Amino acid sequence: MLQLVGGGGGQDWACSVAEAGPGGEGAALGVARPGGLGESGCGGPGWGCAGTPDPAPAPAPAPAGGMLQAGAAGSARGARDAEGRPARLPPPPPPSPALRLQPRKPQGGGSEETKTREEESQRGRPRRGPRAAPHSPGDPAGARAAAAAAAHGPMHNGVHRPPAPQPRFSSPGPVGGGSPAAPRLRLQPELPPPPPPPPPAQHDSPAKKCRLRRWDSGKKNRPPFPWFGMDIGGTLVKLVYFEPKDITAEEEQEEVENLKSIRKYLTSNTAYGKTGIRDVHLELKNLTMCGRKGNLHFIRFPSSAMHTFIQMGSEKNFSSLHTTLCATGGGAFKFEEDFRMIANLQLHKLDELDCLIQGLLYVDSVGFNGNPECYYFENPTNPELCQKKPYCLDNPYPMLLVNMGSGVSILAVYSKDNYKRVTGTSLGGGTFLGLCCLLTGCETFEEALEMAAKGDSTNVDKLVKDIYGGDYERFGLRGSAVASSFGNMMSKEKRDSISKEDLARATLVTITNNIGSIARMCALNENIDRVVFAGNFLRINMLSMKLLAYAMDFWSKGQLKALFLEHEGYFGAVGALLELFKMTDDQ
Repeated sequence: MLQLVGGGGGQDWACSVAEAGPGGEGAALGVARPGGLGESGCGGPGWGCAGTPDPAPAPAPAPAGGMLQAGAAGSARGARDAEGRPARLPPPPPPSPALRLQPRKPQGGGSEETKTREEESQRGRPRRGPRAAPHSPGDPAGARAAAAAAAHGPMHNGVHRPPAPQPRFSSPGPVGGGSPAAPRLRLQPELPPPPPPPPPAQHDSPAKKCRLRRWDSGKKNRPPFPWFGMDIGGTLVKLVYFEPKDITAEEEQEEVENLKSIRKYLTSNTAYGKTGIRDVHLELKNLTMCGRKGNLHFIRFPSSAMHTFIQMGSEKNFSSLHTTLCATGGGAFKFEEDFRMIANLQLHKLDELDCLIQGLLYVDSVGFNGNPECYYFENPTNPELCQKKPYCLDNPYPMLLVNMGSGVSILAVYSKDNYKRVTGTSLGGGTFLGLCCLLTGCETFEEALEMAAKGDSTNVDKLVKDIYGGDYERFGLRGSAVASSFGNMMSKEKRDSISKEDLARATLVTITNNIGSIARMCALNENIDRVVFAGNFLRINMLSMKLLAYAMDFWSKGQLKALFLEHEGYFGAVGALLELFKMTDDQ
């Protein structure tokens, strides 16, 4: 049975829904509104606006899931006092704060619809907590209204105080008029608020991200300190050492004494014995490698002092910190047994050309303390206007890489993993130093270069003008071009008039011109217009660099550009250090 009673002009509605009795009668719905029907008060005998009382009450079944009640009471409905009037029920407990009530949307045109327990279950409605006893069909309208009033609290009728704004168990009816819809009381557990979203990730520049991706992969498996890379050449040993600058107090406390001794020895000195040198001007500062921040130091000493270095490693108990050293160059093979027998160290031998390319690309990518690693000479054919200019090597491929050490190797590089050795020459830095020692009595590379800077090679070499009396115009040969290196030494008179400085200068020009001539021919054959010169032959050797720049520009009529690098001969050692990180990460 469905009963609906409502007056006009009111705003608060009370709803009571009772299940069907045992006989299968329909559910009873009573709606009452205060004010407008002459009621005398809340829950009193004059509250008779819910329709005609139903027949005698029948036993009601226990409430099941899906039944909705507004203003649920703790006692059964239908009780009467001695005079036969509906008994006033005690106020129900307030609704649980963990439940949220939502009114049902109107079903169009003001029509009412009562859902059975099975329909509510199909809609997936949550089961409520403890409920009051259901209405029986015989409940008088006054009792139902009194229960609704008790649920709402005192109503506003001019005497009582206005109702509290919440919780609201009523619906103002559909917008735009029509019959008001019975409110559907929907109970949902209130969930805790979701956690705040994580802060946005900090994105670095693309170049820094690329470096971290390539060289920070060993962050979880970083090798133990100290970090070295070695290039043991035929004339010089090149050593790079990474000095961490982000050592925590805990790390410093746990650091063993011989590790502290090695770091202090390498970083507090610029010279080691009589021949070891740290090139302070080449130091790379604030560098991030393998997740650590620090400085990269560059150290060199003659290969003839290799045994002294190995002995020092044994005395400082280096094997307690490392069991393997990454090394490249021919000396990695030559001195492997000495490292194992004297210092108890294993050498991880690496290909020198692989290390050369990897080290060059890495150092160029990080730059030289904010400046480009690569540079060239502008106006190389004009000594007065010739000046050093930075060069951006962002897209280096293809390039012809001329590595000038004791000998010379010339590589055509098409990518970091795709290169070939085109050719080379045995006349390199070792040739220059050996001839200078023989001809002038000097002992070191620095001494030979100092003498060459003061000499005049034209007193030793035979020039085009010495043969033609001037330029060879048909083929564009200037009279100042060298026709025959050391050609004037055939004359005893010339030999008696030359100085040691002249011989040193002529030796330097001879070696440099030979390397430049071969490099130019290789560039033409490989169709490459960028020629990068590297190697320790160019260390502090401005004379050779300007000669090479001049030769490349002059003979190619400006089509070939000679490029140079700040860290000349250390790229092989840097590549060996990078291999240390890769080897540890692979393990």
